[in-house]
Amino acid sequence: MSTKNSRKLEVKMSWMQELYVTYKNCVGKEPPGTVRLIPIGHMTQQAQLEITIDIQGSFKRAKIVQKEETLLPVTEESAGRVGIKPPPHPLCDKVQYCAADYSTTFGGEKPSFFKEYEKQLAEWCESDFSHPKAKAILFYVRNGNVVADLVKEKLLHVDANGKLLNRWTDASKSPEIFRLLTPKAGKKDQGDALIRWNVIETGNPCSAVWEDESLQSAWVEYEANASKEQGLCMVTGEMAVLALNHPKGIRYGGDGAKLISANDDKGYTFRGRFTDNTGQQACGVSREVTQQAHNALHWLIKRQAYRNDDQVIVSWAVGGAKIPDPFSNSYSLFLGGDDTFVPGNEADTVGDIGQTFALRLKKVIAGYRAQLDDTDDIVVMGLDSATPGRMAITFYRELSGSEFLKRLKSWHHQNAWHQVFSKEIHFVGAPSPQDIAEAAYGPRLDKKLRKSTVERLLPCIIDAQRIPRDLVESVFRRACNRQGLKTWDWEKTLGIACAIYRGFYNEKQYQMKLETERNTPDYLYGRLLAIADNIENYALKTAGEGRETTAARLTQRFADRPFSTWRTIELALTPYMVRLHSSEKTRGYLKSRKRLLDEVICAFNEGDFSKEKDRPLTAEFLLGYHCQRHALFSSKPTEADNILPGSENIDSTTDLNQGK
Repeated sequence: MSTKNSRKLEVKMSWMQELYVTYKNCVGKEPPGTVRLIPIGHMTQQAQLEITIDIQGSFKRAKIVQKEETLLPVTEESAGRVGIKPPPHPLCDKVQYCAADYSTTFGGEKPSFFKEYEKQLAEWCESDFSHPKAKAILFYVRNGNVVADLVKEKLLHVDANGKLLNRWTDASKSPEIFRLLTPKAGKKDQGDALIRWNVIETGNPCSAVWEDESLQSAWVEYEANASKEQGLCMVTGEMAVLALNHPKGIRYGGDGAKLISANDDKGYTFRGRFTDNTGQQACGVSREVTQQAHNALHWLIKRQAYRNDDQVIVSWAVGGAKIPDPFSNSYSLFLGGDDTFVPGNEADTVGDIGQTFALRLKKVIAGYRAQLDDTDDIVVMGLDSATPGRMAITFYRELSGSEFLKRLKSWHHQNAWHQVFSKEIHFVGAPSPQDIAEAAYGPRLDKKLRKSTVERLLPCIIDAQRIPRDLVESVFRRACNRQGLKTWDWEKTLGIACAIYRGFYNEKQYQMKLETERNTPDYLYGRLLAIADNIENYALKTAGEGRETTAARLTQRFADRPFSTWRTIELALTPYMVRLHSSEKTRGYLKSRKRLLDEVICAFNEGDFSKEKDRPLTAEFLLGYHCQRHALFSSKPTEADNILPGSENIDSTTDLNQGK
């Protein structure tokens, strides 16, 4: 890592500073059609109920909403609320907060925090920064009929005694509100449903409070003018109102894990080091900075992060420029770039496939380079949580724009190979970390193993490190298990195995085309297997049979004992060769394939093709197999070959493992 990047990693709170600058650079400049950055003093949560009132505070109607992300004003305390007495949000909140009749009339089991909610909302409405919609909501909730109105609308449900139900025991289908709530201890308390407000105001087409920017601005100004003690912000180096609580909801609306927390009020955590127990001296960050930084992180994760359960990895340019996703495969990279990419075009190019891919990759990277200055800061950040309340930064790098693009280009170039992900998706390029993880351990690998594998591959992309050898070996072993995989799973695993082996041994400069001059035994054995597979598959097709070839069935054994297994495969080819020789239409084809077999066997160095060196093969044999198969499939028929009409389009992979 460069001296510049090493120095940056040593700066305290560097990640928060980069996010804070990102917010400043991007707010108000969000790309069209994307979500906007959340203003300070706000957060998003999923709402389940929507109540519509008029500007006088009279109830009009209500409805269920399908857990829609809703922007709502929050205080510093309520943004990260936890514990047995969680503070209220100032406007939109759960039924247990907004409804005075929740516990008094309808027997809600959870504690009611209506008094705290009503007091806080009243203080805002009585200030110089009040808003007509907030006043209308205050007037309505003071009437004490929130739950009653929702019950009348048949959105909340009561038992025969008029008390709110916490279980639906009827044999009929449960009501919609019960399907939206998360059960706790086997119960679904309807007091957990979050209410958002519509306020109909004459002359104002925007009735939704979560979309009204004037209301949002009023709350921000009210919070900013509240008298609070100031201190030194360690991010900006300036005196400002320090944050006592830091936001949660970073990865998604209901995310309770925090990156920064200091909740020890007994002096244990900070004993002997600080003069107070609030955590401010341990981590002094201003309220504005922490909210803007966390809002920027939430925005970036929502737009462009890689997700795997609780694991999140996000990369971005601090200046707001568009950058390529370092965790996508080449197929997605080309689709996301400015270059017009038509999947499958590379397959039509025989001989210079590596050059074709390199030129396309160069063009795509150049498109990003045009938007990104060489000195622009790029940040790659990984997050994960071991417990519901604590989150850790598991990976963090800061790179210049030029270094980031250079390493990304190197990854895609060194690990490029012919990839067949499905019948429709064929491309030349590098797999993604998730593709490699699935190829190594199967698509059903557990979340923890997927997480750890992706984390191990991050330095290979970002720091240009070599792929771990055990991953290369794991993918190789699965690629050899041809019979244990379905057709397209095996094709995908084969391409990924070749790609990462080529990248692991980049110094050997393997080409993505058949190298007839490469005479290493592993490469030549792979060529032999491909030719045998081609001959038998062709004979089966001409006879209208669709079973597996002997080469396909014995691939794993061939990888362990190539010389002895080749004798078995060669003997099994005899009846198929006789069948092909008996027909004038296929005799020329057989002659050309037998000549090719002789050429490959003669290419072995003395002693390599012998029983004494019948040792396990490396993944290099897959490269020889894949390149030879591709050359046979791509070669055009000649009159001397007497190939059947249309047989040039017979791909030896088409009917593998049929019926699986």
